[in-house]
Amino acid sequence: MIALSKFIAAAITGSSSMVAEGIHSVIDAISQLLLLWGIKTSKRLPDEIRPFGYGKELYFWSFIVSLIIFILGGCISFYEGLMRIQKPEFNANQDWNYIILTIAFIFNVVSMLTALRAFNKQRGHIPFFKAIKDSKDPSTFIVLLGDVGDLLGLIVAFLGVYLGHLFHNPYYDGIASMLIGVIMISISLLLVNESKSLLMGETTSRKTLRRVVALTEEDKAVLKVKKHFSMYMAPEEVLLQLNTVFNDDLSTKQITDAIERITKTIQVEFPRIKQIFIEPVAK
Repeated sequence: MIALSKFIAAAITGSSSMVAEGIHSVIDAISQLLLLWGIKTSKRLPDEIRPFGYGKELYFWSFIVSLIIFILGGCISFYEGLMRIQKPEFNANQDWNYIILTIAFIFNVVSMLTALRAFNKQRGHIPFFKAIKDSKDPSTFIVLLGDVGDLLGLIVAFLGVYLGHLFHNPYYDGIASMLIGVIMISISLLLVNESKSLLMGETTSRKTLRRVVALTEEDKAVLKVKKHFSMYMAPEEVLLQLNTVFNDDLSTKQITDAIERITKTIQVEFPRIKQIFIEPVAK
């Protein structure tokens, strides 16, 4: 509805920054629908085709959303502003733009505060940008940064319309549209980088790995953990492999029992480690 109202205002007033903002809102709507789809498909149970589950569906769609913001949102908005500068038009009646921008600003503030509360609950006391970098749930920070970009875009659009109206200069409107494109591209590049990292496979924290190794080596059957490998398959699902050196005098059954015991011990403390592979190796 916000996107539609912006396009109507743009059609009435001829404002390129309102066209850019309309595109921005359409991209937001499409992006959040794709994120919802990613969340839904990522919760499918493992099967013969995907024995490790579908958790990475969320990371895949998050990456696609980040690219969409760049390609469709940022580039089109920048191009629209460039075209307006080359062919400037001025419409003295900008009332509709002000009305729509005010309504959109109110709704976006509500949306951003909702996303911010969810993100703050998730990050706890971790600094904001570190939490974005370390987060394994892209749906939360993509929505939040999208809302921040929306608000910045609305402010830039308002300034473009206002300054153009104040100085009777249509170039301000075109420049505002280009700046909105730059904002979207900048946010998109950040999101692409984070989404790509999750899609390629990020390990769990060093603190968690140190504790996992300690729990394993506390078992009476274990001499040491030689190597460890981990990867996030979904925000709440970690795959873990431990190359473990067992005592020489153990039978196959004793090693098997120890593996089951260690697995249960780790999963009690770290329930998000859903799949654990403990491989006996030589010293």
